[in-house]
Amino acid sequence: MDELVADVVIVGFGAAGACAAIEAADAGADVLVLDRFSGGGASVVSGGVVYAGGGTAQQLDAGVEDTPDAMLDYLRLETGGVVSEETLRRFCASSRDMITWLEGNGVPFEGSLCPYKTSYPSDDHYLYYSGSEAAEVFRDVAKPAPRGHRVKGPGTSGKLLFARLADAVRRRGVRVLPQAHARSLTVDDQGAVTGVVVDTLRDAPVWVRSTHRRLARYAAKPGIYVPALRKALHLRAARLERRYGRELRISARRGVILAAGGFIANREMVREHAPGYRGGLALGTSADDGSGIRLGVEAGAATAGLDRISAWRFLTPPAAFLGGILVDAGGGRIIDESRYGAAIGERMIAAHGGRGWLLVDEKIVAEARRDGRSQSQWFQWLQLRYLLRRGRVTGGTLAEVARKAGVDPDGLLATVEAYRTGPDPTGKPAEFARPLDMPPYSLIDVSIKPNLGYPCPMLTLGGLAVDEDTGAVRGADGRAVPGLYAAGRTAVGICSRSYVSGLSLADCVFSGRRAGINSALAQGVLDKNENVF
Repeated sequence: MDELVADVVIVGFGAAGACAAIEAADAGADVLVLDRFSGGGASVVSGGVVYAGGGTAQQLDAGVEDTPDAMLDYLRLETGGVVSEETLRRFCASSRDMITWLEGNGVPFEGSLCPYKTSYPSDDHYLYYSGSEAAEVFRDVAKPAPRGHRVKGPGTSGKLLFARLADAVRRRGVRVLPQAHARSLTVDDQGAVTGVVVDTLRDAPVWVRSTHRRLARYAAKPGIYVPALRKALHLRAARLERRYGRELRISARRGVILAAGGFIANREMVREHAPGYRGGLALGTSADDGSGIRLGVEAGAATAGLDRISAWRFLTPPAAFLGGILVDAGGGRIIDESRYGAAIGERMIAAHGGRGWLLVDEKIVAEARRDGRSQSQWFQWLQLRYLLRRGRVTGGTLAEVARKAGVDPDGLLATVEAYRTGPDPTGKPAEFARPLDMPPYSLIDVSIKPNLGYPCPMLTLGGLAVDEDTGAVRGADGRAVPGLYAAGRTAVGICSRSYVSGLSLADCVFSGRRAGINSALAQGVLDKNENVF
């Protein structure tokens, strides 16, 4: 059996794995990165938004005032204690430097502030309110500030984020072994992780490797939008792995880092841990199958938060839709419509069976048609067209539109009356409220269900429990599993309780750098005092 050796071996070449590789290499370690396909993971199909604040250069360029303490006050409410106060404070205090570090590795940002609230800005803007900062429950605690730093590039710019990080990894001479499927970890008699066993296609015929790459690429996109296509392409790729893969043993002198993503593509795990989150669009790649979590558990690791899934039910763009009210089948109000899409999705699933309708009047519909294209990316524009056509029923009165939609008319009338007389029962800020007094009325079906026209993207948030100072994986007894680290969505992190746009990628950078530097630190590569995490 062939064998490779490195100081640090990283399983998974997405944003977290790339950041870990950069830090470990800069610390002087010999690094080998493995990926089942060709790298990128969920990061490359993401929007490329990094949540950062405290006075970044981009915020200053936009004239935005922000402090690490204000960022901390906001995230303390969002994260709900999923990490310690000390870790959260460290994350916020290092936020500005994180953006600088990314820029130093070729990742471009810009301080062009989006003037309207949206779930994802058009190509004219690269700084925006990417969470619920402006909602009343949060603005009473922390001064709102836009902290969504979108990588400057056309469309969903996660692909540019990963490309620049991958370039930075290769410039450091890090070895990258693609098309290597990690099967198991090797463990010595003392329970320390010493390496990885993979099935690799590196010696397979050229046509096999090229076909495998194409299948993986198309399974990621456009396969992300068509689950049946993704499944078929992934099954073909897996058959090539079984037929042509050859076992390879890789030894790690100092540590193994698991950065293989979450498990949203593993429907059995989703049903086991979060059965209510079905019918959504699996955001990520087919390799987000929980394999990194499985490897850790087999080595004795503990897990946490596996029931936490982020389901994005975005109501914007267009910004005009914030003036509507979101109601359930009984006509009752669901949540402040200005809240972040994951908060809306969670409330709909947890308390309303995933069903909901947005009530708007003719004035809001006209504004949506007028502004929808200019405020949208292409995929958002297609979703808006669907909502205004197939997803909408209209009526001359509230009672009529309620009956057409299958919503209780009396409940809707009572809800609208309470909304109009104010103050807003859900705490929606006054700047987003509209009188809803211009018929005809529309109820737009925004229920969470399998729907290509208006999908609900989902990703998993929980993973392996880690030491928050080092990124070392913890066992069931709370002690570190020797030689094993985890980062990104394979691990519990900053966003594992509640997600806002950019917080997962920011955590990938934070936790990836932490795991990289501390794995390199093992065996005395660095002095302990140099650990910045």
